[in-house]
Amino acid sequence: MTTARLPDDLTLLERGWLSSNNLLLHGAPGEGATLIDTGHSVHAAQTVALVAHALGDAPLARIVNTHLHSDHCGGNAALQAAHPAMSVWIAPGQADAVPGWDLDVLTYRTTGQRCDRFRHDGVLRPGDVLHAGTRAWDVLAAPGHDPDSLMLFDAQAGVLVSADALWQNGFGVVFPELDGLDAFDQVAEVLDLIERLDVRTVIPGHGPAFTDVGPALQRARQRLSKFVANPPLHARHAAKVLLKYHVMEERQQALEDLLNWAEGTPLVIGTLARAGLHEPVRTSCQTLLTELVASGALRIQQQEVHDV
Repeated sequence: MTTARLPDDLTLLERGWLSSNNLLLHGAPGEGATLIDTGHSVHAAQTVALVAHALGDAPLARIVNTHLHSDHCGGNAALQAAHPAMSVWIAPGQADAVPGWDLDVLTYRTTGQRCDRFRHDGVLRPGDVLHAGTRAWDVLAAPGHDPDSLMLFDAQAGVLVSADALWQNGFGVVFPELDGLDAFDQVAEVLDLIERLDVRTVIPGHGPAFTDVGPALQRARQRLSKFVANPPLHARHAAKVLLKYHVMEERQQALEDLLNWAEGTPLVIGTLARAGLHEPVRTSCQTLLTELVASGALRIQQQEVHDV
């Protein structure tokens, strides 16, 4: 696998799985910088410090969120407090839900996740062009993982900001499928779109930037074909992701509290059923937790669940 060295006007703050990557697009003198995605609220103070260091003396002029999952926009509020003059731009699909902070439309209630409330100042639509410094980024629709997700593509340099549509090893959980909506075809269409573009470097939502685009697409398609052939496999994977993500939010939690959270989280309950796990929620979750521990993703000690 090949990682990429980015040009000086792009600064990638590679994070982890709870917080998405943050990408600074440095502008011309006096223009200020644009930040793509802001990580999770748990890491908000760290995000503010990392961005400040990367900015140097330049102002932060704008935040652009590829989508509104909590790991991509959770630092918005803290950065707005630190940089009150900047603006926040989001995809149009959930824009009406942000001013009233509708937790159901924004999915934070159904997923059992949290995100600090922020304001937005405008929307970016597929077909728009985002200008930052000398670069012009085409705004592309990337439904599948999230119906409203966007990608950004600098055609001149061949740089794609793919969010969760393509990682070096796969792509994000296809959340519409967990709600009973057909979305695997959309994932495939976005992968086809990426292949048609002259992409030479991918900056994903998680993991390092990479240049082995063809092999990454092949790995993603192989993964997708397994899920298409066996949707309960995708649902089982998604249920594990939801459990792991919650433990990452909490860092550590009593097993009883984790199981209570699962019993009260609609998306967990529905996803377990789609995975063919029809035992009581607590029993099914304990089965998946055992698998997560065996894979090294979590640790359970004295009835406490710890992130690894």
